[in-house]
Amino acid sequence: MDLLLVRHARPERIENADGSPADPPLDASGQEQAARVAAWLADEPLDRIYASPMRRARETAAPLLATRGLEALLEPRVAEFDQHSEIYIPLEQLKAEDPERWRAFVQGGYGDGVDFESFCADVVNGLEEIIERHPGERVAVVCHGGVINVWTAHVLGMPMRLFFQPDYASVHRFVAARSGERSVFALNERAR
Repeated sequence: MDLLLVRHARPERIENADGSPADPPLDASGQEQAARVAAWLADEPLDRIYASPMRRARETAAPLLATRGLEALLEPRVAEFDQHSEIYIPLEQLKAEDPERWRAFVQGGYGDGVDFESFCADVVNGLEEIIERHPGERVAVVCHGGVINVWTAHVLGMPMRLFFQPDYASVHRFVAARSGERSVFALNERAR
């Protein structure tokens, strides 16, 4: 089975003063990125398309779904680890505005209240269940950078951590054999 993980396109920055979860939409450049990745993947057969229930993932999936006449299958276990945070700051903005906070983040400070072990278990179990449901098929999952990092670390047998920054609207390809082997085929492919 071929598994394509697609990172969401660029979202807006949101900081909710009322403490409600930030669930940002795509910004204008993100909408363009979502359209480009859909056009880039238009000729690839896809049997199913899953998406994180978070808005930025659903909006990224929308053009891809529209070209195929499919509906997204929502998978809550591929939502990002920060789904309950009241703040969403794109990492490139955080790095430019607050290098110390960015450095703490990339060194494992994923935020207060984040149970990273549970997040990792949810990601692996959710993606393994998708693989089990679709033997011999090609499935895309529109998700988040943390999800892509955790799954890649799992497949490579590395410690679970965020170790690289997938680009917005990037595609990451994996092969899942019925016998249980998981392989990385390609990381960080981008439509131009």
